[in-house]
Amino acid sequence: MSRNESAPTSFASLGVPSVLVGPLSGRGIAEPFPIQRATLPDTLAGRDVLGRGRTGSGKTLAFALPLVARLARLVPSGSGIQPRTRPGAPRGLVLAPTRELANQILETLEPLAKAAGLRVMTIFGGVGQARQVQQLRAGSDIVVATPGRLEDLIGQGHARLDAVAVTVLDEADHMADLGFLPAVTRILTATPRGGQRLLFSATLDNGIDKLVKRFLNEPLVHSVDGAESPVTAMTHHVFLVPDATQKRAIVRELAAGTSRRLLFTRTKHQARRLARELTADGVPAVELHGNLSQNARERGLKAFADGRVRVMVATDIAARGIHVDEVELVVHVDPPAEHKAYLHRSGRTARAGNDGDVVTLVLPEQRRDFSGLARAAKIAVQPTPVRSGDQRIADVAGEAAPRVAAGQIPSEAAQLIKSDSAPSGGHGKSAGRSGGGRGRGGRGSGSGSDSRSRSGSRSGGARPVAAVASSSGGRGDAVVQLSRQGSGRRRRRPGSRLSA
Repeated sequence: MSRNESAPTSFASLGVPSVLVGPLSGRGIAEPFPIQRATLPDTLAGRDVLGRGRTGSGKTLAFALPLVARLARLVPSGSGIQPRTRPGAPRGLVLAPTRELANQILETLEPLAKAAGLRVMTIFGGVGQARQVQQLRAGSDIVVATPGRLEDLIGQGHARLDAVAVTVLDEADHMADLGFLPAVTRILTATPRGGQRLLFSATLDNGIDKLVKRFLNEPLVHSVDGAESPVTAMTHHVFLVPDATQKRAIVRELAAGTSRRLLFTRTKHQARRLARELTADGVPAVELHGNLSQNARERGLKAFADGRVRVMVATDIAARGIHVDEVELVVHVDPPAEHKAYLHRSGRTARAGNDGDVVTLVLPEQRRDFSGLARAAKIAVQPTPVRSGDQRIADVAGEAAPRVAAGQIPSEAAQLIKSDSAPSGGHGKSAGRSGGGRGRGGRGSGSGSDSRSRSGSRSGGARPVAAVASSSGGRGDAVVQLSRQGSGRRRRRPGSRLSA
């Protein structure tokens, strides 16, 4: 069942209580995104909803508003919601596949929950559980959790789900990709029958359809920008690179601009090595991958978000759920293994109404695999050979920032660049507990696995590609104001600052 999505354009007209409209307005959010316009009338009324939309479509705010409104009884909520939260028994639950996404959801929920007098917390692995247990005992109304650590705390008797009235599954397809559906099924089974359930996913494959049939009650279905839709509001470039030496030089040129740029590699080892090579070459860069401690991940993300470091080198851990505005360039240093990863990686740019560029570096032996990937992603672009110094690279990279000598890197940023990751082989102890892992080093539920190459990509090599294809339209996620540092290549339209 689908509803007409040409709805009113203000949050208040959709039924959002005025006490929650205030925090939105304070962050520059006045007009709902399509997924919010489509789902809010139903979710605020307590209906089960299946929302289908790609990352960046505004799903977080679409479920955060009804979650807070219904638990705080700001809208008619019926008799299924307890008026108070008991210790260890939250009334609202959001399941997320990664700790990074859990933190982003928390940042969206916190100002809304505070306005409504509710408490919200996160539960994920990779960190000690003592503080999480303490917050549960204090009576947190809403828990945002990765499946593995949540099951751990339930098994230890620190948490129970018998009072959960509203359950949200965010990025359900990504949870399936990471192998969490058995845990998700056990968790949903532990929540009361008859509670409201909201499921947001880009696709319905890999068992998501079974979750919908088993746990959602006559859900209303709303589809906005599905996973098979082409990435919007961005220009795609494919640079065919002749050899490994040229690839390294081209990566350096693409990384050296004055705006934020996100570089993706296939493996943790490659991300670590490239970040350090760029830094040594005068382009300060932070790394993000599964071998980093939680503190190192958070410090790196913050430095990237606030502009102290303009380059982040990451594995696919950053492809979903990382909301940083003003990322003007995404570089696929290593082409991803499949088209969904391409779409999610690329979706880190062209957010919140801005435009952006996506560059893929392709070796000649990777051309066939990339052609198949591009067809599946519905990206019409032909590889074009380039070499270091090519004007087409400069056009995409924009104005180069001054090279930074090692001794000139600001001390705070320099400390961030000194990663406390595991040894460079990428097989350190933290790899096994990079998310909401169960117990000590159990299932990693937070970080997401690095994509494994089907095309035999190697870290150093890629021969360039430079054809251009444009996509238009689309609005990105809407809650966290992230300061903009440095001069960008384009004038930006005013955009939302609330990471939806």
